[in-house]
Amino acid sequence: MCNDYRLHVDVSKIAEDFAAMNIKVRFSEGRPNVEPRDDIKITDVGPIVREVEGQLGEGDLVQRRWSWPGPGGRPVYNFRSEGREFTSGRCLIIADGFYEFTTPADPKKKRKDKWLFTWRGETWFCIAGIWRATREVGEAFTMLTMPPGPDIAPYHDRQIVILDRSAWADWLDPSVSAKSLIKPLPSGTLQVEHVG
Repeated sequence: MCNDYRLHVDVSKIAEDFAAMNIKVRFSEGRPNVEPRDDIKITDVGPIVREVEGQLGEGDLVQRRWSWPGPGGRPVYNFRSEGREFTSGRCLIIADGFYEFTTPADPKKKRKDKWLFTWRGETWFCIAGIWRATREVGEAFTMLTMPPGPDIAPYHDRQIVILDRSAWADWLDPSVSAKSLIKPLPSGTLQVEHVG
């Protein structure tokens, strides 16, 4: 599953694109310094927009840790979405690409092949997530997963939940059914590039 993603988009562009979707972005902790990164990995800090309780059409942009400790201390960085509604703690994880890894076709190669997925025609997108406060690491988020859509199925048997822009405001509204928003993207939405 996804354990590495990318972000090269600045905060101004993020706020501008949310405004175009009629979502007001707050900066309750100040405007974060979001530096371009090729690799955001498990336990790193990344930007999320989380729901603002009682304020439809608004989101709070904060930086939080990716993953919280699960059973045995193992990081919970992906979380299955099937059969769940997520009536609280929803967030949008901001990315402009994510990686999947496959076993190389050449048995002599020791490292897995690395594939970068981006949204064709968009500079960035949002991954459906949930966040929570933990005693061990404070507030942290995880990415939701689902069965793979047509663009990811050749590379992995699961995928992260990538939301169409038209679903962003609904994801931040816990009264909207999560099941109605979690669905595969049409074939050809994502482009893939071999990067390692």
